[in-house]
Amino acid sequence: QLQLVESGGGLVEPGGSLRLSCEASGRPLDNYAIGWFRQAPGKEREGVSCISVGGATYYADSVKGRFTISRANAKNTVSLEMNSLKPEDTAVYYCAGYRTTVQDTCIMARHHVWGQGTQVTVSS
Repeated sequence: QLQLVESGGGLVEPGGSLRLSCEASGRPLDNYAIGWFRQAPGKEREGVSCISVGGATYYADSVKGRFTISRANAKNTVSLEMNSLKPEDTAVYYCAGYRTTVQDTCIMARHHVWGQGTQVTVSS
C-alpha cells in the first residue's frame, strides 16, 4: 500500500521560497499521479498542482508561475517548489496520489491516498 509523507513546511516571509517534499513508501511511484493540495483555516481544501505518471503538470491559477512541481521516481519523491510566497498561501499542504496507467494527464479529483500534511505559514 502506498504511503506518503510530506516535509519542508515552515515559516517564511512574504516573497520568500519553500520547497516541499512528498516521499513515498510501500509502492514505487512510477505508476502514481501525485498532487499537492492545501487547506487554510476555515476554508475548503483546494487542489494546488499535480503531476502525471509521464510528467505532465497542472497548476491552479492562484499558483501558476510561482510554484513548480517535479518528480524523481528513482528517489520515490515528488517536490513542490514555491516561490514569491504570499500570506494567502498559508495553509496545511498535503500530497496525495492515485494509481493510473494514463501517462499524460493528472486529475485532481482522483487523488485518494493522502499524507499527513505540513504547515506553511507566510507572514512577516
